[in-house]
Amino acid sequence: MTDYILFIHGVNTREVREQPTYADALFTKLQADVPTNYQLKSVPLYWGDINIKAESRLIQTLEKSPLWTKMWFRDFRSKQILQFAGDAALYISRYIGSKVVARLKEQAIIMLQNLQPEDQLHIVAHSWGTVILFDILFAKRWDNPVVSGHQDVMAIRNAIFGIEGEPGTDHQGIKLGSINTMGSPIGIFSLTAVSQYDETNPAAMSTHDITPKLQDLLRSLGQERQGKRLPWRNFMHPGDPVASPLKELLIDLVDEQQKYLELQDILIRPSGLLNLLISPLQQNVSALLQGGDAHGSYWSNDQVSAEISKAIGQ
Repeated sequence: MTDYILFIHGVNTREVREQPTYADALFTKLQADVPTNYQLKSVPLYWGDINIKAESRLIQTLEKSPLWTKMWFRDFRSKQILQFAGDAALYISRYIGSKVVARLKEQAIIMLQNLQPEDQLHIVAHSWGTVILFDILFAKRWDNPVVSGHQDVMAIRNAIFGIEGEPGTDHQGIKLGSINTMGSPIGIFSLTAVSQYDETNPAAMSTHDITPKLQDLLRSLGQERQGKRLPWRNFMHPGDPVASPLKELLIDLVDEQQKYLELQDILIRPSGLLNLLISPLQQNVSALLQGGDAHGSYWSNDQVSAEISKAIGQ
């Protein structure tokens, strides 16, 4: 049996973007934390270089304004805010979104070869990468066969048990063993659930709403796991301006009877200089400007590794 750890990065909101080696430190820690009889395989997905040209052109355009030099926090605006908001805007666009999907499909298919029936997949998703992954797996906007990216999305969905890609494929593919989110803004998906899903009026559902297909996955997994709930760990650094609790939100959206998810919000313990940022006297603009360090700290945190290892063991 092999436990595949699928990593997907987000935006680190610091000066330097994530590199393809972004998950190496955390995977090394996981290998040390799990029992020696566990066989782990890393599946790091990387999309961080797709938006660079578009964002560079935007920054160059902004810098042409004679008022740009008079703006405060220019580095913060052009790096931290632009990277996060820019990646969101560009991914939502059909053109860039389909390019991200194609990149992730190509990487995932190569790394998830020669699967055995007992193998499991553990998701470790950071920041905006959580939103991208859940959009690919569950959003209705990819269902139309004529839209760019449809075939790649269906191929990814087909690879995971309980998610229907092409009709009749929802009980094929690798089974999820756990979900782990770090510094995740996935709560914004609650804003797309503008109304309760009505099977008599599917048009009323937002095309970005992930809740119906996520519920389908949880029901399928619940049956397969014979009532054993799926571990979901949501990690939050107290100085991370992007992170937020998910337990109550997800229970309300997809698991009201708490039958399918064993979900924990975990506040990680800051260390060193970052520990100063959570004191009442330090919760100010200066702390916010250092939030990028907190947002990227999950990849090297011992507590994160230890909790994910426990989830893998379940």
